[in-house]
Amino acid sequence: MTNTQVIQNWTLMRVPSKLGDKRDVVYKVVKNGARLFQEIRDVERNLIQTLELPPSAPLERSCFEVLLRHALVDVAAAEM
Repeated sequence: MTNTQVIQNWTLMRVPSKLGDKRDVVYKVVKNGARLFQEIRDVERNLIQTLELPPSAPLERSCFEVLLRHALVDVAAAEM
């Protein structure tokens, strides 16, 4: 991505799963022009998923973390 602005730099988060275990991930949020992206990686920095966020998404950590949890649930379901 060129001409990007970091909205939230790499942030470590422990995400609980429905199975009772937890998964450590890091994520960052960047803006590229009018588009927002959330990049999610494991702690070894392997890409899990990149989400394009809706333009109306609040630029708040709590919003980013809710979206991250939903994305990880989708990724886990796809892996089963």
